[in-house]
Amino acid sequence: MLKVATAALAAALLCFSSAAWAESPWPANAKVYFIAPADGATINGKVIVKFGLSGLGVAPAGVEKPNTGHHHLLIDVDPPSGAKLDEALPINDPHIKHFGGGQTETALDLPPGRHTLQLIFGDASHVPHDPPLVSEKITIEVK
Repeated sequence: MLKVATAALAAALLCFSSAAWAESPWPANAKVYFIAPADGATINGKVIVKFGLSGLGVAPAGVEKPNTGHHHLLIDVDPPSGAKLDEALPINDPHIKHFGGGQTETALDLPPGRHTLQLIFGDASHVPHDPPLVSEKITIEVK
């Protein structure tokens, strides 16, 4: 009887922790978006990217404060999915730029051609959560 009760408790805890992990810690109204550039923009030279955020606050990496985090910019890559959403985003990746100081804009030197940009919001430890808070993906042309 004790073995059955222990197994039932373990199964219940596993279901609860899986359900809790699958819920986003971000408020339902939270949104991350681009202020600039506009989707479809053609840009000569440096690309000035301005990040927008509503329903949350920005805090530097390492600062644990409710409903805050920091931006990550995805360049020419899709956001992580599945189990990767429970891990910190890679720091030395040429396609993922971290703004752990709480920055809300940047200037990029991108090679000429077509590029995609997307924002993903991470917590104090660079973890995006499941489901992730991501912006629409935009496409720009650099001349």
